[in-house]
Amino acid sequence: MYRFSRYGLGASLLALWFLSCSLFAAPLSFEAAKAQAREQIYHDRNALGSLYCGCNWEWTGRSGGRPDLQACGYQIRAQPNRAQRIEWEHIVPASLFGQQRQCWQQGGRSNCKRTDPLFNRMEADLHNLTPTVGEVNADRSNYRFGVLPSAPRQHGRCDFKVDFKARVAEPRNAVKGQIARTYFYMHDHYDLQLAQQQQRLLMAWDKQFPVSEWEHLRNQRASTLMGHDNPFVTGTRYWTLHHRNQADGLKSVTVKPASKESAAHAGVRGNRRSQLYHLPRGCPGYGQIGENNRVEFGSEAEALAKGFRKAGNCR
Repeated sequence: MYRFSRYGLGASLLALWFLSCSLFAAPLSFEAAKAQAREQIYHDRNALGSLYCGCNWEWTGRSGGRPDLQACGYQIRAQPNRAQRIEWEHIVPASLFGQQRQCWQQGGRSNCKRTDPLFNRMEADLHNLTPTVGEVNADRSNYRFGVLPSAPRQHGRCDFKVDFKARVAEPRNAVKGQIARTYFYMHDHYDLQLAQQQQRLLMAWDKQFPVSEWEHLRNQRASTLMGHDNPFVTGTRYWTLHHRNQADGLKSVTVKPASKESAAHAGVRGNRRSQLYHLPRGCPGYGQIGENNRVEFGSEAEALAKGFRKAGNCR
């Protein structure tokens, strides 16, 4: 009887150890990250408001929620289904860091999730995830952030502005600093390129809107799971123009060297008017850009960092 009890106690302790390891470990996928973010970062924040609109919500399912739109004065713009749910937003869009990976050029997000461990790590980074109203997540899309003084609000009392034509979004003041410091972290940690215009704007937001009590707590909770903090929140690292990335996130991941195929993409050509770029192969518009509108880039990553998008008719 004694032996059985001792074995049972040992098994219980072992089970608890495995459970603790699973609870306090960096997620390996976006799906796992959403569940961890709900259970261990935002579990007690649903009555304190979503990122862009400050709407409270009730948790539903494994990682989702249902926002109280009436209480926060939210008005549905165009997508009622997504407006009725809380989604997990990548503050730095997945397409932004994905397009700087070779896997994206060879098959988009699905290919990156299947073949690129670093992309999966970036997609699951808890420092970059936040709950928001689904429709606002969709409207923000992968637009860059900016200042839109004359743009009207399109979601009722939600203080979030978006210019769909210019592909620019402006969040409420209360979260501009958090957004800036998340951008700094992601670009520094994963060695991403950030356009100078966006750097200047985010540096201004970082200075104007200091770290809040919640941002400190959020960082501590995410750090427990990720194994590292956001140094731009703790103040151990600062962003300056032409910042030199530390690339800490690449040190434990094997990064494949550029292939001959990616090297063939040198000579990327942008159209200053349309803000689209074309590749020398597979893009019909490559040779049709007038000299006055032509911008030459050494790589797709450079074009993306300058705010250009890949032409839709490229094969």
